[in-house]
Amino acid sequence: MTDAESTDLALPTLGYGAANVGNLFRSLTDDEAWAVLEAAWDAGIRYFDTAPHYGLGLSEKRLGAFLQTKPRDEFVVSTKAGRLLRPNPEHQSGGLDTDNDFHVPDDLRREWDFTEAGIRASIAESQERLGLDRIDLLYLHDPERHDLDLALAEAFPALEKVRGEGAVTAIGIGSMVSDALTRAVREADLDIIMVAGRYTLLEQPAAAEVLPACDERGTGIVAASVFNSGLLAKSEPTRDGRYEYGQLPEQLWDRLVRIADICKDHGVPLPAAAIQFPLQADAVRSVVVGGSRPAQLAQNAEYAALPIPAELWQNLAAEGLIPA
Repeated sequence: MTDAESTDLALPTLGYGAANVGNLFRSLTDDEAWAVLEAAWDAGIRYFDTAPHYGLGLSEKRLGAFLQTKPRDEFVVSTKAGRLLRPNPEHQSGGLDTDNDFHVPDDLRREWDFTEAGIRASIAESQERLGLDRIDLLYLHDPERHDLDLALAEAFPALEKVRGEGAVTAIGIGSMVSDALTRAVREADLDIIMVAGRYTLLEQPAAAEVLPACDERGTGIVAASVFNSGLLAKSEPTRDGRYEYGQLPEQLWDRLVRIADICKDHGVPLPAAAIQFPLQADAVRSVVVGGSRPAQLAQNAEYAALPIPAELWQNLAAEGLIPA
């Protein structure tokens, strides 16, 4: 099994997920996006994750422009493959990609392509948008939304091939579906996977099969969406918080309140516990957080470094809120 150590890829424990600089949920100017990235760098963040999907390439372009001003050996960058960006014949003047929550012109569209040629094209086009000569880590992005069987038959072997050629240092899958993550770990030769929203302080469905599969295969994990759509981003959660694509279920709200109360009893800000919780698992090597304002990046870095007493985790486990 190839792992991050054998591919010489060391991931910092805190990363920045650059969907926001692709105008996720709201539009940022180039200067505003630059200020966010600069705040991340100033806070010590040296792992940056992006994707063609984020803002139809805008995230890669903005991130790349920023990283080109930094020494290449001082940061790690990951992007994703599986969707190619191609001209959108249905684009009309003023049309935006808001169906995908990105406030950018929809003059491009995403086209699934799991072929080896498609994977190679995706790498080349991402490198061009980033302006970087190499990509450290390449994830196959949400393959279950298209055809997971096809991904296992074509895309992952292609990823393994380009890794073997040195085109990328490490490969993996990025997904929020536990079954897809588990199958990919067991059936492909992956270095690192990105688990989005499925191993968080609030809920841990990935603990059942994804983490054991990674432990067996020596596969590393990057935990993303650890604030559960913002529910864990404040020490005092609110009932009207958004949960993925809808309202927060009552059972999860009750669980959230119990977790927040225990954190308060230990004097630990809820967001700090949310960032540090996934790192308690041996397989988790990094936590990636987003943010669209410079102050958020500085605050998240402080939360990531905040000492947390072991008793907090023990108390949460005793209450059945996190795995023992």
